[in-house]
Amino acid sequence: MSADAAPVQATGTRRRPSLRLLWMLPAGLCLLGGLDAALLLLGLPAPISVSRLAETHGMLLVLGFVATLISLERATALRRWYGYAAPALLGLAGLLMLFDAVPLLVAKIALIAGTAALTLLYIPLWLRRYDAQLLVQMLAAGLGLAAAILWTAGTAMPLITPWLLCFLVLTIAAERVELASIAMGPRAGTRLLVHACLVVVALLILLANAQIGAIALGAALLALVVWLVRHDVARRTIHAAGATRFMAACMLGGYFWLAVAGATLLFGFPASQRAYDTVTHAVLLGFVMSMIMAHATTILPAILHISLPYRAAFWAPAALLHASLVVRIWIGDGLGVPLAFTLGGAMGVAALLLFVLTALGSAIAGPPKRGAKAPDA
Repeated sequence: MSADAAPVQATGTRRRPSLRLLWMLPAGLCLLGGLDAALLLLGLPAPISVSRLAETHGMLLVLGFVATLISLERATALRRWYGYAAPALLGLAGLLMLFDAVPLLVAKIALIAGTAALTLLYIPLWLRRYDAQLLVQMLAAGLGLAAAILWTAGTAMPLITPWLLCFLVLTIAAERVELASIAMGPRAGTRLLVHACLVVVALLILLANAQIGAIALGAALLALVVWLVRHDVARRTIHAAGATRFMAACMLGGYFWLAVAGATLLFGFPASQRAYDTVTHAVLLGFVMSMIMAHATTILPAILHISLPYRAAFWAPAALLHASLVVRIWIGDGLGVPLAFTLGGAMGVAALLLFVLTALGSAIAGPPKRGAKAPDA
């Protein structure tokens, strides 16, 4: 979360929600569409059976859902009307992907426009504050733009996926550095930029040679994880209590799964379905969704002007998410047990739905009593 958008502290009174809540609707529909597609890919009953959901599953979750949230947070930090072009275009692209009646090419073009708008959005932010972590976020957005272009050009999804995943990894890593800049030191942004450049070089190598590029990318991601874990304040705040411990546990769990993805890539390009599934879901579910859970109670109130207080119930979806990955990746993919793969996938869908319901319940219940302590970053 940007330092320009400070979190809304819990108080004893409710605030009127911001109209930015409307921007969340397309992102929410993309999330539901992506989860519906996940059930279809697992061979399980799903509420909706749109024929191209399986084809757009990854794009719905990464660029339709997560990228829309990222762009909305960045636009909120910018505080300029034109900044909202990025979440508008990305949300529109996500909605277009949900309907078979709309040519998929139209949705792809909207995705290119949305990711381009997100990349350009970082320019005025960087001119306002010359931080290296903002350059990393701009570079990450460029990776998302490259993924959208590659998808439109007909590139195979396994070659596009690393670009999508690295867009998310570098964006989240940069926001962690932004939040914890005091603890990490003034040169943390520059060091992160070096790690980001290594990731980009690995992606470029991957286009030329999939095997060497995958190994280079795995090494770059592992180096990034080691650096983040070594310097992130979560290593200390895990010993705290309440919301602070919950956030730290989610972050450390996310780092663990990112390390699993990096280690898997060291064995070469994930050509098999089991290796590809391990890398993809270790990053998207294990790292990205865990980080979203960790920061939801601080970022969403800042963007939407709503109260979303931490409650102990948030541990349930977080625990279920990580348990689902153990079943899916360690038993399903690692040991080759099809039933565990399917069960773990279903548990992951349930975990994300449970988190949404828990967050909605916490928001509806309202802020805690006056005097409750706000969580640390």
